[in-house]
Amino acid sequence: MGSYRVSRSTTIAADPALVHRLVHDLREWRAWSPWEGLDPDLQRTYAGPPAGVGARYEWSGNRRAGRGSMEVVGSTPEKVEVRLVFDKPFRSTSDVTFDLRPAGLATDVTWTMTGEQRGLAGLVGRVVPMEKLLGKDFERGLAQLKSAAEA
Repeated sequence: MGSYRVSRSTTIAADPALVHRLVHDLREWRAWSPWEGLDPDLQRTYAGPPAGVGARYEWSGNRRAGRGSMEVVGSTPEKVEVRLVFDKPFRSTSDVTFDLRPAGLATDVTWTMTGEQRGLAGLVGRVVPMEKLLGKDFERGLAQLKSAAEA
């Protein structure tokens, strides 16, 4: 029905290697993800290596948290790529990228998500674009990533 792209950036006063570790280790997302806390009883499963390519995270929760999975599909010092699959509340697949660029003693981070909206999600996207649905979440997540990395 339509493609989408949501992207936000920030500068974090931390070494790129530290920021990279917080992003490519899916277990570390609990420290900064804007969606933590949507369901206090969220069921989590981790598989594959502890971090990097092949690391996998699955979750299942209440209506707000939904059900889905993430897998790190690419990881270099400058970029982490994640495949995001939602099963509920609607089926969708997105490509997520974190670009990490050294900026003196800091790191410029750009978080981008792209995908196609089909079916019910496509209809909802015509009324409420993904930019509006996710933009504030990305801003909050980057602020929390900044706080975690700078602590």
